[in-house]
Amino acid sequence: MIKSVYYALVPLLVLLGAIFIACLAGYFIMLGIGDQFPLRKIISKSTQFFLVLSIFPLMTYLKLKKEDIGFAGKAVFFKQLLQGFGLGFITLLPVFIVLYVLDVNVVDQSQVWTAALLAKKMTLTLLLALIISWIEEPLFRGILLTGLQRKLSVTAAIIISATYYAVLHFLDASTNIPYQELTILSGFELLGEAFANLLNPEILPAFWALIMVGIFLGILRTRIKASLGLCIGCHTCWVWQIKMSKSVFNTNFSSDYLYLVSSYDGVIGPLVTGWLSLAIIGFILYRRINKPAFIKEREL
Repeated sequence: MIKSVYYALVPLLVLLGAIFIACLAGYFIMLGIGDQFPLRKIISKSTQFFLVLSIFPLMTYLKLKKEDIGFAGKAVFFKQLLQGFGLGFITLLPVFIVLYVLDVNVVDQSQVWTAALLAKKMTLTLLLALIISWIEEPLFRGILLTGLQRKLSVTAAIIISATYYAVLHFLDASTNIPYQELTILSGFELLGEAFANLLNPEILPAFWALIMVGIFLGILRTRIKASLGLCIGCHTCWVWQIKMSKSVFNTNFSSDYLYLVSSYDGVIGPLVTGWLSLAIIGFILYRRINKPAFIKEREL
């Protein structure tokens, strides 16, 4: 039990290390570039950068190859990207349909779309979504999930990695410290605010939904061998759909079904939690009935 707690907390130490360095680096970056960007944004992006950099020493320390964390060969990987994108499309599209039918999402009538503008928007959001998934998936469904699997059960590894994934999305501050008032400790002041935000009950609907997202991707990663490409493709499509939805629709705050979404992005919320729960149950049942159709790495 003690060992299990220890292994579950090791990723927290890595996260804290990345944030600590980012808080210090953020101050000196601000000194160099001035007040072009708020310190909290610089720290947030720097933390992601240092977490990505941590993949390489962690892979060396854990003696992992790229195949171990889920990367297939090039041909298979790119095929998985497309398959994962299709999976992401069919799993999240019903959510948008329900939200539209229930009048939670309404078309933004102020937008004037042309074919060129729509194509540009779709391309830019797709590229941004791909960057996000390329950062998050190797971290959470790659190195973190694989490392936890070596010490804990697959179920525990999936849940813990999903929890860290959800936590990172809400580890944020909203205060903008004036440039003239910056000190080397300013980043740590924001860090305290960011951790306090995790205790905000208003984040719970989106927090549980993101945990379910992490569990869904974790099951996909552990049930199919070398399937990180599937996770990246699926994650890319989800982010792309959400960003496009925010461009096309507005949230109707007078809707009787507003509780189905959260204030996080107008999509993630109880509806996503329930829908992905059903998808996970359906996938597991299908997997049990059709075992020969999949190559599993390890039983849940």
